[in-house]
Amino acid sequence: MKVAPLHKHADHDRAKEDGSITASQSSSTLLDSRNCRPSTPELKTVLAAFQRPSSVKAAWQLTNSLVSYVFVWVLMFWSLKISYLLSLALSIAAGALVVRVFIIMHDCGHGSFTKSRLLNDIIGSIAGIVVFTPYYHWRWEHAVHHGTAADLDRRGTGDIWTMTVQEYLQSPLRVRLAYRALRQPIVLFALAPIFVFGFRNRFASRTAGRRERWSVWWTNAGVALIILGLSSLFGWKTYLASQLVITMVGGGIGIWMFYIQHQFEGVYWERHENWDYVAAALKGSSFYQLPKFFQWLSGNIGFHHIHHLNPRIPNYNLERCHRSHSVFHNVQTVTLAGSLASARLNLWDERCRRLVGFGQLKSIHRRSKF
Repeated sequence: MKVAPLHKHADHDRAKEDGSITASQSSSTLLDSRNCRPSTPELKTVLAAFQRPSSVKAAWQLTNSLVSYVFVWVLMFWSLKISYLLSLALSIAAGALVVRVFIIMHDCGHGSFTKSRLLNDIIGSIAGIVVFTPYYHWRWEHAVHHGTAADLDRRGTGDIWTMTVQEYLQSPLRVRLAYRALRQPIVLFALAPIFVFGFRNRFASRTAGRRERWSVWWTNAGVALIILGLSSLFGWKTYLASQLVITMVGGGIGIWMFYIQHQFEGVYWERHENWDYVAAALKGSSFYQLPKFFQWLSGNIGFHHIHHLNPRIPNYNLERCHRSHSVFHNVQTVTLAGSLASARLNLWDERCRRLVGFGQLKSIHRRSKF
């Protein structure tokens, strides 16, 4: 989800498309004995061993994700002969599979899904139409996110609107009300998916390049064909109800995953002058330890600390990479049950260097007077 923060950095860096570790992104103190953090060359060597894509694994993921998604739509159509409610129930399964299709597009955007850049772009563009997301435009914004994650001075592109306590307290009432409304779970995880995938993704950013703009237009054309085709088969009311369920389920899971990857107790955020790429990956991106089924459903993206260290690692190699080095075992683990409490973390307290909820504002305001 993308909503601009109160103070957006005027000149966002154009992040590298792969977002991987570079000398300019790493501080000179990467060997930190207190945190048992390996040096950059060692870290690069460990990560590079899992960077090679697998044609077999990519083909299997396409089959159990994209092909399975199409198959569920076929089942939804035939189930109408039995029960409308059965068809609608199957749309929940389709919504869950959309998450995997999105992950395939995501990996293609990083150039990690297959060995061929052309094939990545073709698969990514098709998957983008299926999930109502313009591939090249999303790839551009997501690359910026990888280069600026956990950087307080460079929020606003490819992330969820997060304000600091000071920004919130100094904002006009209308901004505070809007921020509180957006941060309500029903809005963020149920209504926002409809807005993002149904409306926001239909328009290009004002700063987008020519290819990114074309991506939006071609995706819109593809989406229109899907809507017209399926509406003629199902009837527009039945299709609309099914698509609404799919968008809310798939989009809600997707936004929740993105939220918990960077909004959790003990997360790292830093001002730009002190920001460090590796720290942002290992401390500012979560290891979301999920049950196996949910891990499969989310395309292993719960190993988000690995993904931010090297986005060139395919999703099907993330777990093996995590298990390969002890430094990855020491990152903070977020469990499924424990993650639910993160929904009430709304603001970054710069003085205490942690996320806090709206309920803590009074005590923070009193403390600031002394």
